[in-house]
Amino acid sequence: MISPALEGKVVLITGGARRIGAAVARRLHAAGARLMLHYRSAEQDAQALQRELNETRADSVALVQADLLDIAGLPALVKNTLARFDRLDALVNNASSFYPTVLGEITGKDWDDLIGTNLKAPLFLSQAAGPALKKTGGCIINIVDIHADRPLRNYMVYSVAKAGLAGLTRSLARELGPEVRVNGVAPGPVMWPEDGAFDEVMRQRIVSQTVLRRTGEPDDVARAVYYLVAEAPYVTGQIIAVDGGRSINL
Repeated sequence: MISPALEGKVVLITGGARRIGAAVARRLHAAGARLMLHYRSAEQDAQALQRELNETRADSVALVQADLLDIAGLPALVKNTLARFDRLDALVNNASSFYPTVLGEITGKDWDDLIGTNLKAPLFLSQAAGPALKKTGGCIINIVDIHADRPLRNYMVYSVAKAGLAGLTRSLARELGPEVRVNGVAPGPVMWPEDGAFDEVMRQRIVSQTVLRRTGEPDDVARAVYYLVAEAPYVTGQIIAVDGGRSINL
């Protein structure tokens, strides 16, 4: 249903073509938002999602391609959004790299990529979006991870990057308030990695550590993002865990 809080508002979502990003896009769009969907290499997925959503509401979704590791190019994402929609009401920093980095084998490339996508890009994109968001009284939502607080074994650089993103969320809330709210959502076992790194035994162990004894759905994360964007005007500097209780049961 269309939400008065989101109808006609404009949201920029990084990594919005697939997986959790696409779920967030569908939920915010269904509530009336117009979207600028960022993608890096998933062009076909991005175009398919754009067609799907524009069939529901014409000219409500646009696409922008960018490599978020190119910090100099990040202001262009905001400029393109403003050129297309003439405003920006929310930024969802969703794009992420995720793969293991075993201590003793970590490379500079691993560090640059994982820190770059999970921490550096959200900082510089939020900095670029700040002035536009202040004009609209907007907000930023960072997709963090429960492993920001409880590091995942053999994923040290990723865990460190997400811990930094959690700190960035709270710092941005102080720096951009009172005009802009900044919050985070920390998913647990919602979608498994596509590289097959988590075998069935590991998956069952992870599920057994949740209080609810099951995995979540991408829309569980999207619902939390919707709440923080549309229904939480007095919430800032907070990170909501959407993990079936795993973070309190480890």
